[in-house]
Amino acid sequence: MIKSSGGEWLRVSVSSSPHHTHIIKPLLFSLIFLGLSSSSLQAAKRARGASFDSGMGVCLSAQIKAESSPCNIGFNSKCVSTDGNDLSSTGSKISTVSVPQTPRSEGEILQSSNLKSFSMAELKMATRNFRPDSVLGEGGFGSVYKGWIDEHSLAAAKPGTGIVVAVKRLNQDGSQGHKEWLAEVNYLGLLSHPHLVRLIGYCLEDEHRLLAYEFMPRGSLENHLFRRGSYFQPLSWSLRLKVALGAAKGLAFLHSTETKVIYRDFKTSNVLLDSNYNAKLSDFGLAKDGPTGDKSHVSTRVMGTYGYAAPEYLATGHLTIKSDVYSFGVVTLEILSGRRAVDKNQPSGQHNLVEWAKPYLANKRKIFRVLDNRLDGQYSVDEAHKVATLAMRCLSTESKLRPNMDEVVTALEKLQIPIVNDGGNQSRFVNGNAAAGSRSRPRRRSADDVRNGRTAPAYPRPSASPLYA
Repeated sequence: MIKSSGGEWLRVSVSSSPHHTHIIKPLLFSLIFLGLSSSSLQAAKRARGASFDSGMGVCLSAQIKAESSPCNIGFNSKCVSTDGNDLSSTGSKISTVSVPQTPRSEGEILQSSNLKSFSMAELKMATRNFRPDSVLGEGGFGSVYKGWIDEHSLAAAKPGTGIVVAVKRLNQDGSQGHKEWLAEVNYLGLLSHPHLVRLIGYCLEDEHRLLAYEFMPRGSLENHLFRRGSYFQPLSWSLRLKVALGAAKGLAFLHSTETKVIYRDFKTSNVLLDSNYNAKLSDFGLAKDGPTGDKSHVSTRVMGTYGYAAPEYLATGHLTIKSDVYSFGVVTLEILSGRRAVDKNQPSGQHNLVEWAKPYLANKRKIFRVLDNRLDGQYSVDEAHKVATLAMRCLSTESKLRPNMDEVVTALEKLQIPIVNDGGNQSRFVNGNAAAGSRSRPRRRSADDVRNGRTAPAYPRPSASPLYA
């Protein structure tokens, strides 16, 4: 019996033939430190004369494709649960992006030419020795710190000089673990897109695991939608549409033929905003390569966050790009309503946003019951109905009825509204005319007002999530 990297026990019986001794030893070494999927175990058995019996739910290494069955609800700290906890497994398949999907070793991943390998000393200097007042956010993974590096050499710089970075430091006993850290290095080390957060480098030194990202000054979409107070002005209708489009473009890129990556954890806390409210996807710890060949899906343990996961994925563990589309529909509904996907503080019958809102979305006369009342006067009924209809399509129970993300991008592009600052009273103009449905009465201040220099809010203090500004 040996213990896998995921914590399960494997029973191993090895052929006693001397002929196999020099082969079995390195095989056992790999098994102990990496873990194998059930299909890989059987392949090893046939090839090397060793037989393996794996326990239920063997965790996989970053080199092996996950083929295990879905975990039961509430199985571990990140499985689906009714209290809104994350769903998880440490298993993920890592591959290159523009070439046929073949596993890469940890060494190959870490040697990516796109990333800088930082020393622990460098990141200590960049973050002022991880001072408490440098903390940007906290979560199950650990803490995120604000730091400074030289723009050209990427060496640690004095505070206030060079460029600002967000340094994520993994808890040694954190739930995300080394494999999710490695998944982020793999995907963000290879992928580059205007709507994906940029990973600058990593640190792997002794037991330390750190990641250095570009700094996102506006923080997360989650904070702007759900947090109240002077630090976070409510996002205007036009900014919400802009953020939705940017996030959709990020997912469309991941789903493209050249990339074929399933994000698997699309939610408001993973959508970060730069100084101009351009949305970028962050946290690729649960990302997974899409199906290849004639396969229609990837079978894996259920991971993600309760309230965002597609129903067929929860039921079967079958993962497709349409799983991400469903999650996008949930976030679109959060953008429309200003409500969380799951909120037990809401009245009875309204805890689950999708279940509560669906009956109102298809009816123009009832849609106002779902819309965020802080948006009053900023949109036309036709605009709101189009966005709601798009959300409904993404939330279709049958995955084949959901649009692909390219279709979503096209639909949202048609709804974008330019903002004109007319000397203090912002108006929305479409084809030279005031937008239909707008009202002349004063409206509530929004993030558009702040962005155009009317108010300089205090620097926001983040909630417990990664990379928040």
